[in-house]
Amino acid sequence: MPAPELPGVVSAEALVQTGKAIASVQLPSGEIPWFPGGHTDPWDHVECAMALTVVGQVAEAERAYEWLRTTQGADGSWPLQVRDGVVEDAGADTNYCAYPAVGVWHHVLITGDEEFAERMWPMVRDAIDFVLTAQHQRGEIDWGIGEAGPTGEALLAGSSSIHQSLRCALALADRVGEQQPSWEVAVGRLGHALRRHPEAFTPKTRYSMDWYYPILGGAVRGEAGRRRIDERWNDFVVDGLGIRCVDDNPWVTGAETCELVLALDALGEHDRAVAQLAAMQHLRDPDGSYWTGYVFADDKRWPEEQSSWTAAAVVLAADALTRTSLGNGIFRGEGLPQGLPVENASCCEYEHTR
Repeated sequence: MPAPELPGVVSAEALVQTGKAIASVQLPSGEIPWFPGGHTDPWDHVECAMALTVVGQVAEAERAYEWLRTTQGADGSWPLQVRDGVVEDAGADTNYCAYPAVGVWHHVLITGDEEFAERMWPMVRDAIDFVLTAQHQRGEIDWGIGEAGPTGEALLAGSSSIHQSLRCALALADRVGEQQPSWEVAVGRLGHALRRHPEAFTPKTRYSMDWYYPILGGAVRGEAGRRRIDERWNDFVVDGLGIRCVDDNPWVTGAETCELVLALDALGEHDRAVAQLAAMQHLRDPDGSYWTGYVFADDKRWPEEQSSWTAAAVVLAADALTRTSLGNGIFRGEGLPQGLPVENASCCEYEHTR
């Protein structure tokens, strides 16, 4: 399959090299850490697997998904952090546990592999069922689940990402003929909370992710999404460099910039999206990898690491903008079910999921 190419920004050859840089970090088990010797979390692991599929490294991507399938806990979760197979943080993040649904659906879209869909379906089903034990009546989903149960704290960016994961899980369920009506209700309630109940989420307004993730996750689109982007554009965007991770630090980060690219693409803001992908290319290393961030006040790259997930975000952003792979529309929500609409109903009408 051809790799994406965006003339004047990044070539197909360069993105194939980036895919090889990601694959070079992968362990024999299939685990993809942040960098050689670094730790692994499920979300960033999936992001890397998605990028590998886009650039044609399908076998490596499938090894990554197989690692998820064989390391999943009996309750459907994965630990927050492992290093070369050793658990370093046994807690469970609901966003992390939901995200494999996005990766699996993306892989099925690109490869058309029905056997892969069937093999991965139980993993996705159990993960989503686990995540939804943390959903509140209003719709928001707590960010973590520990031994004592859900944390009681929902985060806007995390719940926004889960919104996309639920929609991908529903698409996969339909593909394998396993309808999940309770998930349709859950994604409708979650979208309602994201659009109408900002008070449900712990404020993290310093972080750029809270700015663009409701758009990236598919809950907010159209004119409302464009207004949201315009309101804080000057707080986060640094001309020619990308976007700040937090609004009060002189630090731009590549992955957040590429996620903004995906959000802008979902709004039809193609020119602004291309400009941001071009702006962050200063983080590219000659070996095809990408540095995580840059402190422009000090003219220093920081942290001093080339993160696999930053490289992955570049590949996915380029694919979305160029409409190259069969999975290029996943962040635009193309073909994804919406869930049951609840905008005009009382939140109290919906059964508590706990």
